[in-house]
Amino acid sequence: MSEGSLGLSIGQLLRTVLDERSLSMRKLSELTDIDTSTISRIINDKRKATLDHLEKFAIILEIPLAKLLQAAGYPVDHKHTIRSGYDETIQHLVNTSELLSADISIEKVKLQLTSYEAYVQTTEGRKRILYDFDKKLKLAGGVGPFVDQIKELFTRFTMQDVAKRDLTVIGSALLYFIVPVDVIPDYIFAVGYLDDAIAVQIASSVLTKSS
Repeated sequence: MSEGSLGLSIGQLLRTVLDERSLSMRKLSELTDIDTSTISRIINDKRKATLDHLEKFAIILEIPLAKLLQAAGYPVDHKHTIRSGYDETIQHLVNTSELLSADISIEKVKLQLTSYEAYVQTTEGRKRILYDFDKKLKLAGGVGPFVDQIKELFTRFTMQDVAKRDLTVIGSALLYFIVPVDVIPDYIFAVGYLDDAIAVQIASSVLTKSS
């Protein structure tokens, strides 16, 4: 049985939340579009919840994604940041996901970042970052260790206290995070934010070299 940080398995956690909100497994099935029998097996700890399951539970039940990850047995380390390289949690999600055969290309992310550089320098691009960042951050729900650093990049962008080239690099990473055109779709839960994390890492690497 997978244990979370509070000693609850994913099944126990879900059962407790459903009881508190007077929701049945059938109703949860309707809301998440997950088969009732699958939900029953997860709640009874007879099968492991996939990343897609957890993302849907998090949205419908308004439970922090990190909490569900821990309860489901996925490693979550809130202390690490993406600066340390490919975080073990992110790598674990890639290794255990059904996207193992997907083409997760750093070069594709770099190309996408480059394509945003001109947009960052427009009024529309800057407004997109300033107005849409908080909304996308809430949608991310604190997933993964890259969140703290993306917040830091946003703060630096709003302060406008860096060189123009660095501002463009930061803005490109922020747009990558905000604009729903990713190498991996965001709806695939934490793995969907993998390329956002990679984009942050690339931007941070460039900023470190230029400092």
